[in-house]
Amino acid sequence: MADEIELKLALTSQAADLIVASRVLPGDSRKAEQRSIYFDTPTHSLHAAGLTLRIRSSKGQRIQTVKADGASAAGLFARSEWERAVEADVPVLDDTTPVPALIGTGGDDVAPLFEVHVERRTWDVRDGDTLIEAVLDRGHVAVGDQKSPICEIELELKTGDPDALFALARRLDAVAPVRLGVLAKSERGYRLTGPDITAFKAEKVKLTEELSAAQAFQHIVQTCVRQYRLNEAVLLENREPDALHQARVGIRRLRSAFSIFRPLLNHDGELPLQEGLKWLASELGDARNLDVLLERSNAGPLHHRLSAAREDAYHKVENALASDRVRALMLDLAQWTNSGTWLREPETQKLRDGPVHDFTGGILDRLRRRVKKDGRGLEKADDEARHELRKDAKKLRYAAEFFDALFDGKKQKLRQKRFIAALEALQDQLGLLNDLATAPLVLEALGLADDPDVVPLLAKGNKKKLIDAAAEAHDALIDTKPFWR
Repeated sequence: MADEIELKLALTSQAADLIVASRVLPGDSRKAEQRSIYFDTPTHSLHAAGLTLRIRSSKGQRIQTVKADGASAAGLFARSEWERAVEADVPVLDDTTPVPALIGTGGDDVAPLFEVHVERRTWDVRDGDTLIEAVLDRGHVAVGDQKSPICEIELELKTGDPDALFALARRLDAVAPVRLGVLAKSERGYRLTGPDITAFKAEKVKLTEELSAAQAFQHIVQTCVRQYRLNEAVLLENREPDALHQARVGIRRLRSAFSIFRPLLNHDGELPLQEGLKWLASELGDARNLDVLLERSNAGPLHHRLSAAREDAYHKVENALASDRVRALMLDLAQWTNSGTWLREPETQKLRDGPVHDFTGGILDRLRRRVKKDGRGLEKADDEARHELRKDAKKLRYAAEFFDALFDGKKQKLRQKRFIAALEALQDQLGLLNDLATAPLVLEALGLADDPDVVPLLAKGNKKKLIDAAAEAHDALIDTKPFWR
């Protein structure tokens, strides 16, 4: 069993041509044609268990590899793997692999699922004591007649400081755009076996009791980055409203993670990242607001004007996503999370290294107290105060979801379900109130505030009734027993 540390970068084939021609990757590359067959059961039991199984053929040799999901899910990650030579395209699944123990099979029902064909070019990049293996893969994944292109660079650290991976990534990006890669080749194949996905919701955060508070924060950030990047990739191809919404959710979850784990962090180091994420959320905000208004508007002149404004807003989104700033922000975020100064601050070492479970209860209590306090006198609060309550409720919701896996007892799961339901009810009412407050501002910015057709966009309910419903939902939430106690 071996561990590898790598940084995956996604790029276009044209960008790959420019990088190869630039000689940023020095010397001659080693070339190989590879065919990889991926296997699973008919019900995808290996995938469900977090395993991938492949047999790769190259230069007359066949190597079987079993890989297990690592602690992180985006960009920089560690994975465990088991390798062995095999004589044919038939897996050997004995006790030297985790397959029998995890899915309870000796391989009788494991069969080929999809294939990956790539041309691989490999460079050794040396700088003093640092050695990085840079691998460029270009090809496709195939399921029957369906194909999906592959173009990616993997930078694997052999010796030296992990920061060298990011330094090399930035040198590559200076030649042609590269982005954090979050899709393994196996994921591309599994996606070809199912329906098309146009937006990616937040995935369950798989924290364990063994993790320290710092490790939990790293995992949460990487999971949020993954959600953002998956949806960003959709937006780079299509103006998909759901992908835009989920990209913004990923950014909000990232910003909430910084706030939730603030006691662990170096504030000077995190400030540029927080500012960058706030800017990115703002760049996506206008298009999202117009998507919401368009959903409510009927065909006619107003709908036409909103559609035109939406096109302009999405053009702004596309410019932002194509900018150097966004690519640099994601690389900076991944590097800081992995090796930032916050990991070396003596004042926070005890808290960083302590069990995540010990950290979790206090954080959830603090967030709940804030929601309880902000909701007092909700009936008399102004729009700004209700907006603050809405933000605090979201933060509590994200924290509850981040730490979900740490409370897996039957009673805790039941309580968590009730708690989340109560939070959702409060968020729904506060969301309707927020829409009543912000929609006129959006329409005014577009010069549409006096349009007679805007009334249906604003008439979402009696404001007093919505406030009363929000107050009742707040009281119900506070009466709901916390699942973490």
